[in-house]
Amino acid sequence: MNTFPKITVIGGGNMANALITGWLKQNCPQQSLQVIEVSEELRKQWQGRGVRACSLPDASLAESDVWIYAVKPQQMREVVLSTKPYLGQNTLVISIAAGISIDSLSKWLGSDTEPYKHIVRCMPNTPALVAAGVTGMAASDEVSESEKQTATNLLSAVGEVVWVENDHAIDAVTALSGSGPAYVFLFIESLISGAMALGLTAEQSRTLALATLSGATLLATKSPEPPSVLRERVTSKGGTTAAALDVFTQQNLTHIIHQAMSAAAKRASELSTEFGV
Repeated sequence: MNTFPKITVIGGGNMANALITGWLKQNCPQQSLQVIEVSEELRKQWQGRGVRACSLPDASLAESDVWIYAVKPQQMREVVLSTKPYLGQNTLVISIAAGISIDSLSKWLGSDTEPYKHIVRCMPNTPALVAAGVTGMAASDEVSESEKQTATNLLSAVGEVVWVENDHAIDAVTALSGSGPAYVFLFIESLISGAMALGLTAEQSRTLALATLSGATLLATKSPEPPSVLRERVTSKGGTTAAALDVFTQQNLTHIIHQAMSAAAKRASELSTEFGV
């Protein structure tokens, strides 16, 4: 971004760290940023990086063009209501809280009869911590193209951005990319422990597993062929890969993954019911 808006991140944890680190690398002025964080330890860390940090919302919040809520779903209603007195008519509100719908945010920041309209809901993931994340984003109908572009620019600082249609689609994003890194980490753990059971050392197993995952992902990213074709090319009839894939097929791995993703999406929807309006 050539010109950064004034931004307040509400919640100064890991995702705030990823985002602000990305913005600073893109030459965002420190004076354009502030963090609201209840933890004194985290506030001191932000202040040590030259970013204004306070424990509670104050009048300075009204000066920000963009608010980003980066708190847990169960905290969102209370936090949103605490910031509402400082909301401007055109403040762009971005939420990264899982399961909290645009409708809930609109009513909390406005009212049932006049909901607030400038809201983007997004779901980044933890690889954002190394600027390799992907963020699914959805906006209320009234959000302008320029506001969408601002949101895209801000989240692009930590990886790719994919726009989807609505809250329901964000729940699907949560099940895929939001929770997905944990699925991958579990698979890596399994590869490492399996290799060690076959006699490799822990260091050898880790190196081989991580390089295999990163290499296969890079190949899938750069190849014009779909993953199914790439899989077939590795699999010789009657060979070692075929023997391994037969086990996955017998255990119905695809069905297991689909079940897991459905459970994650269902839980995202439940969070909206539990902590939304």
